[in-house]
Amino acid sequence: MSKFAFSLVALSLSSALCLPVYAAHVPAGTVLAKQQELVRGNDAEAPTLNPLKAEGIPEMHILRDLFEGLVIQDKDGSVVPGVAQSWETKDNQTYTFHLRHDAKWSNGDPVTAQDFVYSLHTAVDPKFASPNAWYLKLTGIKNAEAIIDSDKPIADLGVKALDKYTLQFELDKPVPYFVAMTAHTVMMPINQKTVEKYGDNWTKPENMVSNGAYKLSKWVINERLEMVRNSHYWDDKDTVINKVTYIPFESQTSAMNRYLTGEVDITSDVPVAMVDKLKKDHPNAYKITPLLCTYYYAMNTKRKPFDDVRVRKAISYTIMRDVIANGVTKGNVPAYTFAHQDVANFKASQPEYSTWTQQKRDQEAAKLLKQAGYDKSNPLKASLLYNTSENHKAIAVAIASMLKRNLGMEVTLDNQEWKSYLAARQQRDFDIMRASWCGDYNEASTFLSLLTSDNDKNFPSYANPNYDKVLEQAQSAVDIKARNQYYDQAEQMLAQDMPIAPIYYFMQSRLVNPKLGGYPMHNAEGRIYSKDLYFKAK
Repeated sequence: MSKFAFSLVALSLSSALCLPVYAAHVPAGTVLAKQQELVRGNDAEAPTLNPLKAEGIPEMHILRDLFEGLVIQDKDGSVVPGVAQSWETKDNQTYTFHLRHDAKWSNGDPVTAQDFVYSLHTAVDPKFASPNAWYLKLTGIKNAEAIIDSDKPIADLGVKALDKYTLQFELDKPVPYFVAMTAHTVMMPINQKTVEKYGDNWTKPENMVSNGAYKLSKWVINERLEMVRNSHYWDDKDTVINKVTYIPFESQTSAMNRYLTGEVDITSDVPVAMVDKLKKDHPNAYKITPLLCTYYYAMNTKRKPFDDVRVRKAISYTIMRDVIANGVTKGNVPAYTFAHQDVANFKASQPEYSTWTQQKRDQEAAKLLKQAGYDKSNPLKASLLYNTSENHKAIAVAIASMLKRNLGMEVTLDNQEWKSYLAARQQRDFDIMRASWCGDYNEASTFLSLLTSDNDKNFPSYANPNYDKVLEQAQSAVDIKARNQYYDQAEQMLAQDMPIAPIYYFMQSRLVNPKLGGYPMHNAEGRIYSKDLYFKAK
């Protein structure tokens, strides 16, 4: 297991799991700057600030500052108490969480167990149509799947408030890593009174009531989002940053330039072409950390000719992963399996083609495509969808060139801004699509479950009953070794059916103000809580 991967074993089969209260701290002797205002570059404009509807990384960065679930993470990615100060389970199927009595909403009202019940009832309501319904099914909360599918009433959901500060979950089956799953945004609480009073407008700055370390103060779409400290937050005494501003950038160059002029303190990425220069000129600012994300291309298995496995394999084999990972993107790790190499407790067996030379892969790819009826005299034509980003474009251009050179493919690049890209992705309106997945919790199922037949995030529309069965068996297995055997079978099926082409595992590069303390260097999920940061005087 990687030193960066947090083991979930400790969360399994415990009779009384109670972790120490989490508190951000500043090292002794640190002299703090007088002004504690942080400006963070974000990947794109957030399409929503409703945590139950959030599905992209840009909005999740923001929501972790505004809201807080039962658990959160520390700088090393370990699960630590959030609103819940302790929890216990005897069988990994019934979990009881004990909430802090000092957890409050930004209006001063207490955060109660009933708030979580209300939020989860909202999230599973078929009329609400949460884009995270797939995740709630995955948690195994009793009757969640049946309710989402309109087969049972919402009241049958396996969550209840035993009293004002005690929340209990019943699951359909044992899920050893359930505690870690509660950190997802869809399991954060929303304020019932505010939602009922303002409807869809409850997320506006003048209306929002949140329970995180910060509260929303200003939001100018496509320009900036500002938040200030929530004085009612249970750990406000240990929060140092007074104001946080998020600026959306779809251009990494623009974000870099704003950083270099002192307008931004943390970028979400850096332009690939500038990596070497930034390392040299700004060694104290350039940070590279492991990130539990896999970059991949999804192929639409419901659209001809991508319903032919030979076509899918030919495309995947031709992608020169080492060139993309180490040349085009700089410093990432070539990937041949879907689950990230640093995911806790699991190492996938590598598929046979990963051991071939690129020359052999190219030869096999050409043979497969010819068998499918395509060659340079009868070229395969395809569109490649990606969202606006200099880095995504550089990768797409490089891969299109590889496919043209080796297979004679004619690839049309389809660049769309984030919201349009999300819509096309949801409607499966693509031939080939750039995608990436970042773990919602540190366990292999956070990746592999995406490709089960009924998962809304199954972008290639992959449907293999045997794959579904293996994942179901894995998620029911309490023993880690048994679970990993199922996961390995799943990876082998993906390599055989090739609905996706894994390309690389992320290493996240950013520019970070050297005066900013508390930046997490070993959080594999890339969770940066602004409440844990602080500016040093020098």
